[in-house]
Amino acid sequence: MNVRLSPVVDTPAPLESSLASALARAQQQVNAVVLGKGPRVRLAFACFLAGGHLLIEDLPGVGKTTLAHALAATLDLSFQRVQFTSDLLPSDIIGVSVYERERGEFKFHPGPLFAQLVLADEINRATPKTQSALLEAMAEQQVTVDGVSRLLPAPFFVVATQNPLDLAGTYPLPDSQLDRFMLRISLDYPDREAERALLTATDRREVIAHLQPCLNIIQIQQIRAAVGGVLASPALIDYVQALLAASRIDADIRAGLSPRAGLALLNAARACALLDGRGYCLPEDVQAVFVAAAAHRIIPGGATHRARDQLAQKLLDSTPVR
Repeated sequence: MNVRLSPVVDTPAPLESSLASALARAQQQVNAVVLGKGPRVRLAFACFLAGGHLLIEDLPGVGKTTLAHALAATLDLSFQRVQFTSDLLPSDIIGVSVYERERGEFKFHPGPLFAQLVLADEINRATPKTQSALLEAMAEQQVTVDGVSRLLPAPFFVVATQNPLDLAGTYPLPDSQLDRFMLRISLDYPDREAERALLTATDRREVIAHLQPCLNIIQIQQIRAAVGGVLASPALIDYVQALLAASRIDADIRAGLSPRAGLALLNAARACALLDGRGYCLPEDVQAVFVAAAAHRIIPGGATHRARDQLAQKLLDSTPVR
């Protein structure tokens, strides 16, 4: 990989010290629950702070749901979990209008989507129709029922989990919905040390029940605003564009990265820079999030779904930092 550090830029710290300390404590608390997954936890925080949604793809039982619970408790977000199944209907997620005879009118009863952090568990076990019910919510932070648009709580963060597609009873997510997720990560099996700590420690559910919020809504809004102010130099934008262009001419890729993918990549890189206490982006920030931001958006040409990560890594390795 060609790496060239950007010159040091004389910019003030992006966050005041108290806010930076609270953000660091939040990451430490989640890392204390989801053991041995520091880089993935960092990507989850970057995704949330950049205003995106997170897709976690992995085998059952490796901590996907635990991560979502820990984020909600640490960030003081209202939380709802939806277990996706083959018989789940869109109205089960969004809500439904029910006629009330006493009042002589319909009243909307909101579904579990009306929470600040929604865990869409095993999203690829539902039918494409139900999966698509999330599209408007994820893109516009609102839902439309009976011709009436209703805003969702802010901040609104979807954490979806999905099982590998070779497991029984799964439906592939449509590419249009995959594109709504800013980052896609895998937790993988823990290393031996982390696994031993899990086996000998208190049950994770009990640990989560005693977590205390490290950030409040006002602080989250301030941090998100700071992410938007992180400097991306013209040279860094050139690097992002070079990665996008490389994906569109690669012979192994049928459909490359869109401008929306470029925005997601840049915003996630800004969030990574802020997590490191910098008010400016480095190429290393882009590289840290590239596979997570790009792989699920790449449509391979004749390759399998599992080849997406390898194709994204190939693009990263072959595109120099100028």
